[in-house]
Amino acid sequence: MQAPPLAALAGGAWASHRPAILAAPASLRRPRRGALRLPAWRPAGGGRAPRLPAKGAVLASDTGADEEVAGPSPLLDVRSEQEFVLRVRKEVERGKLRPDVADNFENLYYNYKNAVLQNGDPNAYQIMLSNMMDLFDRVLLDEENPFTFQPYHKAIREPFDYYTFGQNYIRPLVDFRNSYVGNISVFSDMENQLRQGHNVVLMSNHQTEADPAVIALSLERSNPWISENIVYVAGDRVLTDPLCKPFSMGRNLLCVYSKKHMNDFPELIEMKRRANTRSLKEMALLLRYYFLTIGGYFHPIFLPVASLIDVYV
Repeated sequence: MQAPPLAALAGGAWASHRPAILAAPASLRRPRRGALRLPAWRPAGGGRAPRLPAKGAVLASDTGADEEVAGPSPLLDVRSEQEFVLRVRKEVERGKLRPDVADNFENLYYNYKNAVLQNGDPNAYQIMLSNMMDLFDRVLLDEENPFTFQPYHKAIREPFDYYTFGQNYIRPLVDFRNSYVGNISVFSDMENQLRQGHNVVLMSNHQTEADPAVIALSLERSNPWISENIVYVAGDRVLTDPLCKPFSMGRNLLCVYSKKHMNDFPELIEMKRRANTRSLKEMALLLRYYFLTIGGYFHPIFLPVASLIDVYV
């Protein structure tokens, strides 16, 4: 999987007098000079040589998946796919997991397995199984005690590190060697401006569930501060879908309900409107930046912002 290009709303830290960051990716563009290329897993046994990074490029690392995530899983005794699938179905029988969630989880398991096993790592199967057990742990926990996102959600790093969990889950899916981040020097300029108290706004018209992790992985070696402090605009799905929520809990989020889905459940309309009002107030404190939610996309209205940097990757 090639790392997608970036585009985001951005600014710096977590108080009204300091900067903060928001993000989402845009369309793939031709690589430019100074690109950051990312070395990745390669299938064992040959294949063409990796592309060399452009002059002045910074390489990102595909290591780090062994970093520990706090909280041992009760599923550590599971050693095989068969045992794991049986465990999922057993939780349905016990009433701990809804049948539709279990079905979606099994579909995700097989899709994730097929993707991870293509990276050629000799430990790919165990990495895949461990990551899926961690995810199942989190899904079960949320089914028992559902997490509710506040309008401005800060990444949960303890006692369970949801950020590292998300990074480790997506890492084996990224082809770092054949991916790059263009104009990498812009991110250093961006970080300098953020640390000086300015705002930085990155923009895009689309975001997928994996993008926050891919963005953070792409920058974790050259700009780890940005990787961990960026704030993402989050819509209905990533805040409510049982399989998405554990990943969202590890990101800094401004939570917004789009106009497109405002009327999906009439009994929730007023709650969504109140939540959007609170999110706008939080954004005003962070960035002095406002936007409208129309048709499921974010259409920005630029008010005085200290700095606007366009990043094309």
